[in-house]
Amino acid sequence: MATAAAAAVVDEQPSTRFAKDQLKAFVERVERLEEEKKAIADDIKDVYAEAKGNGFDVKALRTIVRMRKQDTDERKEQEAILDVYLQALGMI
Repeated sequence: MATAAAAAVVDEQPSTRFAKDQLKAFVERVERLEEEKKAIADDIKDVYAEAKGNGFDVKALRTIVRMRKQDTDERKEQEAILDVYLQALGMI
């Protein structure tokens, strides 16, 4: 059975070999990016921990970061809707 597998590798078409190499390259790239993503996530976690250690409210900081990513008009629209809902519920 091992000789049959070895024969299959030897008889492999160049296009099949290229596809396998390309697939392996894609998988390895994704794995490297996943490692980088984890490292960055750990760095972000450390920054929030440092901010918390200096007395800052991490939940508020996360909200600010999220808001800064938004378009100004989109953010204003969401804030207006939130105000309407809060008023309707008698919360403000």
